[in-house]
This record gives sequence, structure tokens and C-alpha cells, in this order.
Amino acid sequence: MMKTNKVIAVVGATASGKTAYAIELAKKIGGEIISADSRLVYKGLDIGTAKPAQAERAGIPHYMIDIVEPETDYTAGLYAKDAKKCIDDILSRDKVPIVTGGTGLYFRVLLENYSLPETEPDYALRDELSKLDFIDLYKILTDLDPEAAAIVNENDKRRIIRFIEVIKQTGVPLSQARGTKDAEYDVEWIGLNFPREELYERINKRVDSMLEQGLVEETKKLLTKHGRISNIIDTIGYREMIFYLDGVLSLQDAVEKLKQNTRNYAKRQLTWFRKNPAIKWNCYPERRKK
Repeated sequence: MMKTNKVIAVVGATASGKTAYAIELAKKIGGEIISADSRLVYKGLDIGTAKPAQAERAGIPHYMIDIVEPETDYTAGLYAKDAKKCIDDILSRDKVPIVTGGTGLYFRVLLENYSLPETEPDYALRDELSKLDFIDLYKILTDLDPEAAAIVNENDKRRIIRFIEVIKQTGVPLSQARGTKDAEYDVEWIGLNFPREELYERINKRVDSMLEQGLVEETKKLLTKHGRISNIIDTIGYREMIFYLDGVLSLQDAVEKLKQNTRNYAKRQLTWFRKNPAIKWNCYPERRKK
């Protein structure tokens, strides 16, 4: 059998059914799944990230999930190197790699031929920037590179500091600093989406389900084990539950805030992915019947 370098990418907003779709597709075509989610890499961040449980994975191998502790500063560059190893291994066994998730930057560095700049950590700059609040940091990044600012999650100080660091070191916007490289894989892009109101209803139901599964208790457990590290307090889901645990918000208000923040995140995801003209949106409408 002739070997190929075919990779399927399943993208879309949170709660658009990417995981379920990728699993069903993997069953049909002999595929294995590689996560492209910047929070699923962390051990213990389960309910709040909608991490697929073993039963949900239906026996399909999943990679790039639960690979590091939350204290790890796991960058897009590290992701690209590790995920590429997974793709090459899957291809070597005549299986089809299916990369699925909602972190646009992960797809860009892995499958869209972008190369990240090689920059050394500037710990003095990081220390200086860490003293600023998110609003001030966001203004700095917006002045330097509005396009980069548009893809930063609300209150994600770690990523916004990293973007500022790269831009200051390279002297050019992030999109220019990354550059391009030769395509390594033949990628088929599949985009999943729903009408806005339907997507928002799916998001609301997902959040309600997270609460039923024990999101508050998981947040308490993570804080006890790891403390208030950025990869917990800056993650949608845990951040809002911390507001509740601190008495800043009632549980009802925290839940509504979580739903609102998730809807806003979904809009940013779709804005990012729609810039990729290769994505075929809703090209498998039969998924709605599942």
C-alpha cells in the first residue's frame, strides 16, 4: 500500500461537536485523534475543559491529552514538535491522523506552514509585565499588534506576555515574525458550526452539565493541589468558579459569567478559523442527525 501524508483537521468553536464528530470519523476511516486544545494538555483539568472521558473516546486512540502538569509553560512551539511526532507515528502505521480542537494557534503552527520565531526568554521583561493587569497588557499588545491581540483569551496574561515578548524581540508583528515553511502534510480541513443561537444553546447546556459533573469541586481540588497558578486561574471555567469560591460572585452569577465568557470565546475562535479559506464548513451535514 502506498503511504500518504494525509491529515484531516476538524475545527470549530467550542461545543460545536468536534470531538464526537472526529470519533465517528475515526471509526469509519481507521483514524486516530490528536487533540489541538491548549488546555487538554494539562493533567487534572478535566470537567472545566470538557476533556473527553475514556468511555467517550470509544476505544479510539487520543494523543496530546494529559501530557504535562498545570505548572508547565507548554508553548505552541512545544505542541507543534510533540504533535508532529504523533502524526508521523500514526502515518507510519497506515492510519489517518485526525487533528481536532479549538486552539487556532496550535493548528497554525502544526498544519498551516507557519514557523515560530526562535526567541530566548526575557525574564526581566516578563517580570515587569507580570505586574500589570490584563487591561494594561491588552492595550500594550493592541498598540504593537492588533491581530495578535484579537486571539488572546480574556485574562490570559501568560499568553499576552509571551506575545509582547516575541514582538519586542523580533521588532515586527507576530504574523510577520512567524514566517512560513514548506507544507509537510496534505491537509483536509473540516469546519463544524451551528447557527449562532443554536451554538449558544449548546454552550449553555455544556456549562450546566459541567456544574452537574462537579466543576466547583474540581476547582477546589485543583487549587488545593496546585495553588493559584496561571494555567488554572486564567482558564475559562475555573476562573469563574474561583470568583464564586472567593465570594466575589454568587454561584448563579458565576455560571452566567462562564456562559458569557464561553460564548465570547466561541466568537473569537470562529473569527480565527474563518480566515483559513481551505476550511470546508459543514460539509458533512449528516452529523446533525447523530
